[in-house]
Amino acid sequence: MENISSAAKEIAAIFEEKVRKDLTEFLQYKGALDKHVPECPDVEERWGGMVRAYIGDGAKEFQNYPVVSLGWMMFIGMAMAMYWDTDWTKYASMSDEEIYKELRDKNGYDNLDDTVVKDVLGYEGEAAEKVSELVAECASRVLGMINHEPVEPGTEAALGCYIGALHQLYLAGMAMQLNALGYHMTPLAASQN
Repeated sequence: MENISSAAKEIAAIFEEKVRKDLTEFLQYKGALDKHVPECPDVEERWGGMVRAYIGDGAKEFQNYPVVSLGWMMFIGMAMAMYWDTDWTKYASMSDEEIYKELRDKNGYDNLDDTVVKDVLGYEGEAAEKVSELVAECASRVLGMINHEPVEPGTEAALGCYIGALHQLYLAGMAMQLNALGYHMTPLAASQN
């Protein structure tokens, strides 16, 4: 986003904050996130490389399959949280492009959701369906927000909003998976004197 004008960056930043707030509230309502959303700086830091690895495929698919284009990034965030929990030594040493290609190429781009849900997260049956449905709901919500944002398609602002949406979906997927793994953020109690 470094080549985007300051006006487009401002529009994208405001939109991204709306997406963050909406996803957080929705996932909390669904019971997939606690009041205090889990954070993971190791996974958050990988965002820039991950979006560069993904953007070619995601942008190409957005025209005909926008929910997939958005939702797949949420699945990637979930996979990254699982990798962080299970074998971060291995994945921290891999490039973002290598990680993305491993996820994409295992069963193809069209099946990235199944790859993450079944092969990475280990969900089967009803649990797998619930996770996939929740990601689809989140992606559909975000698509609705994109469609109602007063930006001209194909502009810098539209690209900025798309990238901002992907960022928040990645972070939401990460937080949702950390929550599912049992990472519950609790405020530190004030020290008693």
